[in-house]
Amino acid sequence: MKKTIYVDTTYTGMRVDRFLRKHLGSIPQSLIEKSLRSGKIKINKKKIKSSAKLHTNDLIELHNFEIKKKIISKKSKFEPSETIIQENEDFIIENNDDFIVLNKQAGISVQGGTKSKKNLIDIFSNSKIFKDDKPYPVHRLDKETSGVFLIAKNRPTAQLLTTLFRLRKVYKTYIAICHGEITIKDKGSMKNNLIRFDETKKIIEYAETNYEILDKNNSSTFIQLRPVTGRKHQLRKQLFDLGHSIVGDKKYNSYKLQKNNKNLMLHSYEIKFKINKKKYTFRATPPEYFRNMLKAKRLNF
Repeated sequence: MKKTIYVDTTYTGMRVDRFLRKHLGSIPQSLIEKSLRSGKIKINKKKIKSSAKLHTNDLIELHNFEIKKKIISKKSKFEPSETIIQENEDFIIENNDDFIVLNKQAGISVQGGTKSKKNLIDIFSNSKIFKDDKPYPVHRLDKETSGVFLIAKNRPTAQLLTTLFRLRKVYKTYIAICHGEITIKDKGSMKNNLIRFDETKKIIEYAETNYEILDKNNSSTFIQLRPVTGRKHQLRKQLFDLGHSIVGDKKYNSYKLQKNNKNLMLHSYEIKFKINKKKYTFRATPPEYFRNMLKAKRLNF
């Protein structure tokens, strides 16, 4: 008996053993190691070490591997209502045979997790738009970040778009409102090393973002950001390290949070890429709360 699992973009960079425990339940490390050595578990039809990192669209094959079925509580499953499905369909910018482009709203995750049940993939899996297709996320966007987001309709398009992202052939532009007046050059590049942890292991990653200050005053800065690398929470971390965290950021914040603002002022404004020599450019209108904050901070767009 063989079971197959495809790795989506959410798990890119995760260790093989961690991925298996997440999807198969609490299984001993010794069993994972033994199964990988014997070939009962293969990645892309090859034997691989438990410490190896996964990539998007990797194929995991389980050969005669006994799995205890995980019991999922009905309460934990997210089943979107017709109203929620319609609300998200209304934010579609582009809908063609291969992908949709969405102006994602803040407060909704791309995929479900232990802390967040409501998610785009479950919503669009139940949408008539995907009645003959399956939604494939091809990049990440934080739960609290709004703006342009791509969902592929088929595996070949998902693989193509994922490759374009990996090769840095997809160009993304974000806009953000930051605390304080940023006094560095009005246009340039932020280059630094960001620290994250894989369980107890400390990992240092190089991050690079091109920026342009669009407007500022002595209390706030309106900035445009074009990430070159794609590290987790890259823009939020870099601006925090600069001493000018994004307004509304509850995780990377050196300023007192404003009680009347519950939104992260980070918006994915534009995305550009090319497929078969055809150029695509999509823009997402910033949400009303973002535009109101610009007015409140006396910043011009």
